[in-house]
Amino acid sequence: MPTYHKIIIGNSQEMPEVADGSVQLMVTSPPYPMIKMWDDLFCKADLKIANLWGKLEVDGQAETVRQIYDAMHNYLAKVWAETYRVLVDGGIVCINIGDATRRINGKFQLFPNHSRIIEVCEKIGFTTLPYILWKKPTTKPKYKGKGAFLGSGFLPPNAYVTLDCEFILLFRKGNLRKFPVHDPDRYGSAFTKSQRDEWFSQIWSLKGTRQTTSELERRTAAYPEEIAERLIKMFSIKGDTILDPFLGSGTTTKIAMQNERSSVGIEADPNLLTTITKKIKNSKIKLNNVQIIKR
Repeated sequence: MPTYHKIIIGNSQEMPEVADGSVQLMVTSPPYPMIKMWDDLFCKADLKIANLWGKLEVDGQAETVRQIYDAMHNYLAKVWAETYRVLVDGGIVCINIGDATRRINGKFQLFPNHSRIIEVCEKIGFTTLPYILWKKPTTKPKYKGKGAFLGSGFLPPNAYVTLDCEFILLFRKGNLRKFPVHDPDRYGSAFTKSQRDEWFSQIWSLKGTRQTTSELERRTAAYPEEIAERLIKMFSIKGDTILDPFLGSGTTTKIAMQNERSSVGIEADPNLLTTITKKIKNSKIKLNNVQIIKR
């Protein structure tokens, strides 16, 4: 099946290259608010966030921490709203997100990113669907080389529960998608019973993708290819268009190509374009149907 693919270098808060109601599925893993690795990205993307971090260094107030957290989610909310515009009626959104724990000015606290995104997306108009918990066995914390939990070791009551799961949040725009009777593309996209039984269970136990090179590459490897492939096969059919507004290293584009779906990937960091094209080339997929747009 012929497919088309756009790789856009720019900010996904606006997607002028994507028409209203032209996308059937969005799959992405955005930068996680209040995870230190993504602080610089948020600061570069939004001057308000950078200014708030500067303010926090001066006042050290809990209210300023809350303002930073709010501003990061406000930044993401504009992307979710633009996604709503480009989705078809019945289109599905899949967002891989982790909560954050962080000690700021001596105070340790949880930042529940998944619940904030649910709240924001429902205000935009999405319907929340049952989500997936991705259990990542590689995330168990270690202390001085030993497997130990955060806090006071073996002594109650001041230890903290380990965050060893991330969320794959699922939303729908509008009503269920409608198809012609015996639509060949839909029937040709059917999954097996064993796939259905495993994929539509709420807990997925999959190892995360390890990166041993630069921080740039580590922060873009948010989920393994298997997660992208499962989601694309679960919630789209052959010939659909898949959107990833935080394309990173290009995983979503690669998996869409391999499964006869078209794709639109948007990435703000131009330094990642080489990584994206390399990943596609390594998958032995012809690049003659890929359009690269640099804003």
